[in-house]
Amino acid sequence: MEFKLVSDYAPMGDQPEAIAQLVSSIRQGSQHNVLLGVTGSGKTFTVANVIAELNRPTLVLSHNKTLAAQLYGEFKNFFPKNAVEYFVSYYDYYQPEAYLPTTDTYIEKDLSINADIEKMRLSAVATLLSGRRDVIVVSSVSCLYGAGNPADFHATAINIRVGQVINYKQFLYKLVEALYTRTERELEPATFRVNGDTVDIMAAFGEFGNQCFRVMFFDDEIEAIQTIDPATGQRIHTLDSLTLYPTSLFVTTKARIDAAVQQIYLDLGKQIEFFENEGRTMEAQRIKQRVEYDLEMIKELGYCPGIENYSRYFDGRAAGTRPFCLLDYFPQDYLMVVDESHVTIPQVHAMFGGDRARKENLVEYGFRLPAAKDNRPLTFSEFEQLQNTTIYVSATPADWELAKSEGVVVEQLIRPTGLVDPPLEVRVTLHQIDDLIEEIDKRVKNDDKVLVTTITKRMAEELSKYFDRVGVRNRYIHSDVDTLERIQILEDLRAGMFDVLIGVNLLREGLDLPEVALVAILDADKEGFLRNIRSITQIAGRAARHAQGNVILYGDTCTDSMRLAIEQSNRRREKQAHFNMEHGMLPRQAQKSGSGQSTLLAGRTAEQPPSQTLYPTAEEQMALAADVHAGYKASEQPSAEKPSSKSPSEGISTLSNLTPEEFDILIAKAREDMERAAKALDFLAAAKFRDRMYELQKMKQER
Repeated sequence: MEFKLVSDYAPMGDQPEAIAQLVSSIRQGSQHNVLLGVTGSGKTFTVANVIAELNRPTLVLSHNKTLAAQLYGEFKNFFPKNAVEYFVSYYDYYQPEAYLPTTDTYIEKDLSINADIEKMRLSAVATLLSGRRDVIVVSSVSCLYGAGNPADFHATAINIRVGQVINYKQFLYKLVEALYTRTERELEPATFRVNGDTVDIMAAFGEFGNQCFRVMFFDDEIEAIQTIDPATGQRIHTLDSLTLYPTSLFVTTKARIDAAVQQIYLDLGKQIEFFENEGRTMEAQRIKQRVEYDLEMIKELGYCPGIENYSRYFDGRAAGTRPFCLLDYFPQDYLMVVDESHVTIPQVHAMFGGDRARKENLVEYGFRLPAAKDNRPLTFSEFEQLQNTTIYVSATPADWELAKSEGVVVEQLIRPTGLVDPPLEVRVTLHQIDDLIEEIDKRVKNDDKVLVTTITKRMAEELSKYFDRVGVRNRYIHSDVDTLERIQILEDLRAGMFDVLIGVNLLREGLDLPEVALVAILDADKEGFLRNIRSITQIAGRAARHAQGNVILYGDTCTDSMRLAIEQSNRRREKQAHFNMEHGMLPRQAQKSGSGQSTLLAGRTAEQPPSQTLYPTAEEQMALAADVHAGYKASEQPSAEKPSSKSPSEGISTLSNLTPEEFDILIAKAREDMERAAKALDFLAAAKFRDRMYELQKMKQER
């Protein structure tokens, strides 16, 4: 089946030329291609058209879950008849196992798996192995972490057809090997029920998720395959064949499990001998107890906590070799699209180092066998080896992408809205704050918004205090501000609750704020990461969605980054203006697209009526500053008054008077909200609730 792009609009501006250039370049064999598209130029729509032209299985790689969810929604709309899958980390929260030698502290692994995201991951893998070519998988960098052996996953799949002769008991054994669970009760996903010569199976995920099948035998011959209503058992459709995939990415055969157990015993003996020869009897005893306990569980249950640390044995890999990952499930001619490549590629580069540092301590002090180090993300060189044809999408591609593309850079500078890049103006720092306030007043009179970027968090906070004193409605945002609060601050800006947003490095990629008419960059001449050409260009792009957008760079000298950013902006503005004049296009204000967050951000859940909010209103912000369970309904706060009626000191007092049971109630509520947010793919909200849960747990221990 081929890709079929569905859209209400056709490519505009220089999108047709960009699509043609990318398709031509890739068909001529170019492996690395850069799509340099300015903010708001419709890069995702261009990529969708390229995918439809090339008709190759495609991996879209994003640097975080939230942007991945947004891309998934966009591609799902573009390709409703094709297989668009979603593959991100299935942890609602994850605290990795670690050992801190300096304080002799062992941190046990703690996690919560999102069952819905796990099904989506399995669906992505099953779709890739099904042989379909019209597949798009939108993924975070978690696709580069260890996954099961694709050969084992494929070998454990159950393929049956009507008229096939197969031993009845052997069929049931295959279901168990694929990790389906037998039940005598009502069917649930990934379970099966036996009634004489009839087997009812409820699929676990994907196209057949929550769909029930009935396989009817006559002796050892499959007589019929049907889809049925799981509640009534009534037949819906009759099928000629059926493929059931395993219910987990990590499946293996019985023979491989036996071989793995034997090899683990051998490596355990070597490690014990190593520690004893070093005179480290405590580490030798520790590793002996831990591994033997794990092996007993594996032999009895086929599983143990932390079994991923033994993945090398179950995969049949040699020591030091890379683990399997999602990229191994793609065919050789797949297409990779790296979104915001200037951020995503460095993230891929850094993954291996952080994981290895933690594993080294666990192995060194006898908590894990050396094989645990082979359960890891890919190194960057391994990632490069698995790359196929790649499109790097960014408004500011980095040197690495540009070097890899060897000059194959496709520019997309014309916006469908006709908007041109905002002009960049340099002003001296003398009286810069007074000058800035004057510029802010001009925008506020037109009901427009302003972004101000500083070089440090302290400066952002101090500037915010000064603006408060002179009557400028403002807020600040930086990495110390809680995850969900950042999103709420942006929503408040768009809602007109304040006029100026001050930030450091968060006002860059992914912000869709058409209301912003002015971006002011303080200390623009402080050359470095926060003021290099890419940072300046990305920050300036926040004003590109406004018809009267403008950027002011405050500095006493013009650095190379400032000069290059201004030259690029002028070149783009000239080309955009020329295109508009040639085609008679009038620039029009970009429409509000919303933040893309779920209804949780609006302060509601499916269980709550509109009048009950999860998050504090602007009037409650100050009163809730010290209240860790700020925003919960009064009925959900044991021994607590209404949040809006409490002062910070009263909030602290209320928390100090809670009993352990009341803390448990609040912790359970935070966990419930976290899981609900993650299920709605609102990962920023989920992170906020996770932080709240951790804080409550810590406070409970301290009490």
